Amino acid sequence: MGRVTRRAFTTAVLSTLTFTPGATAAARGGRRAVTEMRGVWLATVANRDWPSRTGLTAAAQRAELIAHLDKAARDRLNAVMFQVRPTADALWPSPYEPWSQYLTGTQGVDPGWDPLQTAVTEAHARGLELHAWFNPYRIANHTDPSKLAASHPARTHPEWVVTYGGKLYYNPGLPEVRAFVQDAMVDAVRRYPVDAVHFDDYFYPYPVAGQTFDDDEAYDRYGAGFPDRAAWRRDNIDRLVREMAARIKETRPTTRFGISPFAVWRNATTDARGSDTAAGVQTYDDLCADTRKWVQEGWIDYIVPQVYWNIGFPAADYATLVNWWADVARDSKTRLYIGEALYKAGDPAQPAAWQDPAELSRHLTLAKKYPQVRGHVFFAAKEVTTDPAGAMARVVADHYRTRTRSPR
Repeated sequence: MGRVTRRAFTTAVLSTLTFTPGATAAARGGRRAVTEMRGVWLATVANRDWPSRTGLTAAAQRAELIAHLDKAARDRLNAVMFQVRPTADALWPSPYEPWSQYLTGTQGVDPGWDPLQTAVTEAHARGLELHAWFNPYRIANHTDPSKLAASHPARTHPEWVVTYGGKLYYNPGLPEVRAFVQDAMVDAVRRYPVDAVHFDDYFYPYPVAGQTFDDDEAYDRYGAGFPDRAAWRRDNIDRLVREMAARIKETRPTTRFGISPFAVWRNATTDARGSDTAAGVQTYDDLCADTRKWVQEGWIDYIVPQVYWNIGFPAADYATLVNWWADVARDSKTRLYIGEALYKAGDPAQPAAWQDPAELSRHLTLAKKYPQVRGHVFFAAKEVTTDPAGAMARVVADHYRTRTRSPR
């Protein structure tokens, strides 16, 4: 990658950070600037969005990454959630974990460049925030530890590992695991001026019928004083969230912390405080993640519930969930953004609403009724780039005609 010259950097920033009309008025008249999150997830697990396949040259990988950033800037987005630790590995030279297999095809092999450094530098040159996206506990999408790099912590500490649902996970119930995964993630915060640390929806794994997540030994050792195993597991995740928030602020005070959970905390039929939904998964019960509590307590800077359903979907109506989350965030310092299922647009396997390219645009129109909703994040970068159904183009034309900054 050639260095960005000072003149080129200045030109890029000035061209991409143009204020919205409201922000310009604020500069002239003292009114509060208009800001909103316009983010995109850039997934690397299984080469979902980037790189397009393993084994590309460093130059080809870099070119593909920059193309995604260029497209985000052209669509007047302002943040990229870049997945830098997809499976207990790293997209930077980490002293804790091996290089990701999704770069070279072999875990632990140096790709010959630093993707996270490049992503931060090039995103900032385009007026984009770079949110470093981590998965805390997933080790591998298979069950064979011998396929991991010889130096992988999961091989040197097999007692940390739980096999479940055809995958390997670190055990969230072990304090030494919680400390280790934080060390591995905070290393990136220490090294690079990332704008935020970002978690997705994986805490305890999604339930798999007929299987049990075997944490009996950890529960016997650390579960005393809790009414049941689920309460102990939720406390483990609460501790991860609180401790990670504190360590981020200690390491780089300007870096924010955001989480993007599955959108249904609990159904109202389970808990009167829940949403009027009939979802088959509830984060509080199944993933042991008390997402509502994190917002009410203000433990995180932002939350992006993945409201991946269309308006009017019977089991989980987009409108119902946006209303519920807006109410949860009403008196919280935690900012609310909505996760949007761009990947469903035009997919013939999805409900009829998704065949209309205007469905996502209607989501943004609906969400504008709620002052608590401060923006949206789209899944994912591949669909932003290819936009097969024209849904992203419609969002840009209807809602993103001018540039704006993300809320801070």
